[in-house]
Amino acid sequence: MRVGLFVTCLVDLMRPSIGFAAVKLLEAAGCEVFVPPAQTCCGQPGYNSGDRKSARALAEKVLAEFEGCDYVVVPSGSCAGMICTHYPELFVGEAVLLERIRRLAERVYELTDFLASVARPHRIPGAFAGTITYHDSCSGLRELGVKRQPRELLAKIPALELVEMSECEQCCGFGGTFAVKFGEISAAIADRKCQAIEASGAEAVVLGDLGCMLNIEGRLRRRGNEKIKVLHVAEVLAGEAP
Repeated sequence: MRVGLFVTCLVDLMRPSIGFAAVKLLEAAGCEVFVPPAQTCCGQPGYNSGDRKSARALAEKVLAEFEGCDYVVVPSGSCAGMICTHYPELFVGEAVLLERIRRLAERVYELTDFLASVARPHRIPGAFAGTITYHDSCSGLRELGVKRQPRELLAKIPALELVEMSECEQCCGFGGTFAVKFGEISAAIADRKCQAIEASGAEAVVLGDLGCMLNIEGRLRRRGNEKIKVLHVAEVLAGEAP
């Protein structure tokens, strides 16, 4: 099974350890992992800002790089959601390209969804001793239905205990450019999320989107909380949590 890993530009630039953890998990599940070296962005920032031309150009680039893979796996619900949900909108009225995009989108999975629903590994290489709480990122949850999958995989780690925070499905306030355009609103939403995380008593908050990670970790630290770790689910499952 040849699996293309779409690393995402944010992971590549800010926390490449997530990409390496994803490779480790996919290889442990028996996949042949292909990482196109020239891959860049999924086009979501341009799409959300109304720049459909640049988003379309990047969508065609992703199509060319990953079309030959059996599956495409993304350690980000928002980027996977962009490909699955929004790429087809960019090619309406272009029958040939639209069909190719749709066939690609059918094979694109968020990382935990792929592991839980397709690869179904018998063993998870990770080891984490302690309590965590899980934040459901908006795009993964609402566009792709990622909810059960990360929890199912985390339950395979013997010494890990999951304690659910209140409002685990509520937004962290990031929303890409939303956090820049509406900073005060974003900060208020992030504060509410941080309060829920702290109230859970967990040692770490785990999630599947680096944008949410950066927003939550930044807000926790600004609130003076230096203790709670903010970890990507791939890092925990692969045993690569810092």
